[in-house]
Amino acid sequence: MRRKILRQAFAITYLALVGSAGALAQSSSPSFSADIASRDAGGALLGATAKLHVANHKARIELPGAADGFFISDTDAGTALFVRSTQRLYLDARQSTPLTRIFVWVDPRDPCRQWQAAAATAGMVGTGEWRCEPVERAIVNEHQVIEYRVSMSDGQSSYGWVDSMIGFPVKWRAADGNLFVLENILLDAQPANLFSVPPDYRKLDPQALLERIKHSDVWADSPK
Repeated sequence: MRRKILRQAFAITYLALVGSAGALAQSSSPSFSADIASRDAGGALLGATAKLHVANHKARIELPGAADGFFISDTDAGTALFVRSTQRLYLDARQSTPLTRIFVWVDPRDPCRQWQAAAATAGMVGTGEWRCEPVERAIVNEHQVIEYRVSMSDGQSSYGWVDSMIGFPVKWRAADGNLFVLENILLDAQPANLFSVPPDYRKLDPQALLERIKHSDVWADSPK
């Protein structure tokens, strides 16, 4: 009972705590870079870290396994792209990586709106309405954050920790217990060209490519 009362009290005061910080995050839109570390439920590092750049509600993610490409997401435009530098093309990221659905700019007062929109951009359907319940304040890598329980209609819950001063999640715990954590956060201006696709790159539409192949001599019906 005591714990329930404390949580209710926190939920009431939380709006006052993040209200002004949320407005500041929206107006200032801090720029920074960081490393994204993937860890198991016990905290052990899972593979190499990814690189993150953030500015003007846009994020660029460079994965160690995709050296010839990178991901760009734009929260305001509702887009997430994968850019292939060597082939000079780009395509919708879809569900290539969960990182483009987690590490996006969010409103610290209601982060579920942006998280659910990013999931919709990736083509995730059937998750119902997302709900973000503030749990408690915490410290993650020396950053003051608000911990949220993120609930979906399928009954699964994840947890996201949002730094209300920069309007960005700094930690995420998936339903399976695995963690994604921002480390080595450096507040600094980021070059604008990090978040744009060069104008001479062409967009690849996998479905259109498949249709062209179907209507070419390469496609052959299987024998009956």
